[in-house]
Amino acid sequence: MLTLALDNAAPARVLCLGAHCDDIEIGCGGTVLTFAAAKPEMQIFWVVFSSDEERKIEALNSAGSFLANISTQKVIVHGLRDGFLPYSGAEVKERFEQLKTEFSPELILTHYGRDLHQDHRFISELTWNTFRDHLILEYEIPKYDGDFGSPNVFVPLSKPVCEKKIETVLATFGSQSKKHWFSRELFLSVLRLRGMEANAPSGYAEGFYCRKSVLEAK
Repeated sequence: MLTLALDNAAPARVLCLGAHCDDIEIGCGGTVLTFAAAKPEMQIFWVVFSSDEERKIEALNSAGSFLANISTQKVIVHGLRDGFLPYSGAEVKERFEQLKTEFSPELILTHYGRDLHQDHRFISELTWNTFRDHLILEYEIPKYDGDFGSPNVFVPLSKPVCEKKIETVLATFGSQSKKHWFSRELFLSVLRLRGMEANAPSGYAEGFYCRKSVLEAK
């Protein structure tokens, strides 16, 4: 298996998109932490589309923890209604068009395009519709629907990064604590499964889906 190292080439500008307040952290939080350690001078835009007052506070606190080492960052938490993003399409699309004028990312982390949650799927669709010539990696969210696929891109994670990701999610999003899937065991199991598939040295990784990429030798 060919491994592309990011040691000296971590993206300088990263856009993280999440339909809900804990999606980015669960789907790609370990990757963000890994990038932040490799290149703290990078720029990160972190955008969440649905929230209420309680969830917004949680999201801001969580993003602050994940981005603590990043000097240039912008966190936006919109207040659209959870579960209704496709039915607020024009408003969501306007937020994307505004993003396009404010930030030119090298890498975009967004939802898996075949996710069975309508909000997740809609954010992925608008990501591709708005940023047509960017490198886009789609992250996955475990859920009752059982829509996991077979990722084709993996980011190995160290055990300390895994621990920080999981502990921050569990400690910050108290509003989700009673949900049956919201547990340390589940989050760690996903990381371990993807780590096995990637043959990661630590045994842990996050998986992504890449529809299109261009490799150029210089």
